[in-house]
Amino acid sequence: MVLPYGRQSISADDVKVVEEVLTGDWLTTGPYVTRFEEEIAQLAGNPNQAVSVTSGTAALHVAYAAAQVGPGDEVITTPLTFLATATTASILGAKIVFADICEDTGNLDPDAVAAEITGATKVVAGVDYGGHPIDAEGLSAVAKKAGAYLLEDAAHSVGGSLDGTPVGSLADITTFSFFPTKNLTTGEGGAVVAKDADVVERARRFKGIGMVREPEQLRSKDEGAWWYEMPELGLNYRLNDLQAALGSSQLTRLGQFKTRRQEITDRYNEGLAGIEQLTLPGHRAGADPVWHLYPLRITDGRRRELFEHLREQGIGVQVNYIPVYWQPYFADLGYRRGMCPKAEAYYEQEISLPMFPDLTDDDVDRVIELIRGFVGA
Repeated sequence: MVLPYGRQSISADDVKVVEEVLTGDWLTTGPYVTRFEEEIAQLAGNPNQAVSVTSGTAALHVAYAAAQVGPGDEVITTPLTFLATATTASILGAKIVFADICEDTGNLDPDAVAAEITGATKVVAGVDYGGHPIDAEGLSAVAKKAGAYLLEDAAHSVGGSLDGTPVGSLADITTFSFFPTKNLTTGEGGAVVAKDADVVERARRFKGIGMVREPEQLRSKDEGAWWYEMPELGLNYRLNDLQAALGSSQLTRLGQFKTRRQEITDRYNEGLAGIEQLTLPGHRAGADPVWHLYPLRITDGRRRELFEHLREQGIGVQVNYIPVYWQPYFADLGYRRGMCPKAEAYYEQEISLPMFPDLTDDDVDRVIELIRGFVGA
């Protein structure tokens, strides 16, 4: 593509700090990981240190494990998300229950969740679709009534806030992704934050292969300084210092990234406003998104034609997302199309336009011009 759908923004300072790690004493988990975890926790407004992991998918797996999700539990989530929001809970043995979305934001609808809540519900997992924070108040009320955790999959929204409260403090547990196209990158990476210190400890233990070395956690107390124990199962999801150093450097520019993403969104909004066939992204009062996506919807049934037209012109558009339960894995379990009509209608209309901080105004204007020409505006 002449113009990619998304792209990382790497500065000379980013390169310099990674080079410093390469010539230092630590490549795996070291001081840069500790620093990065403290910075993410601070950004999230969370008193407990963040738990860094190898990807956004790993963050979700770790978060569900820390919430003690297992066989017999149900996890309610949105079908309008990447696969991992559902599959990482399924891997732990949970039954996935899909609830419908709000038409304006594409986020999980609290009323739809309330209709699906049962005594087996362990987690309600909302997704900050496109960067717009979930309806935390509405979802929290529903989850709390059922005695369930509210998990916010904030892969799209690190650095955002709702009514002045930062993403990371809105839900019981929050997960982040630092994939190259996200709001900041560590190459691959993610993090988990939680309000409950015990949840954080379980998350840290799970991502560290289930191992403990702290004397107070050992069953055998006097075996030597080399001694470690594994009281429960876990996996190696540990971030390394190279990635963490890049993440810390990126954090210094997160404010710039956020500002530019909003400028691009405003420019798209202005250039595409008032066109009958188009629905622009919803933005609720009190929400301060970090726009990871610009999810445009075309309502005249020509989404595929527009997608192919823009691709032919070198514009790297994408579709986010195919409803998760349409996937063969879930279809084989008995999930059927039609379960969440609003999410399916959103998918059938949605096309994600290029969105990344280094996108120029001329680039944005070219995309706008091509779309206006296509719809005859």
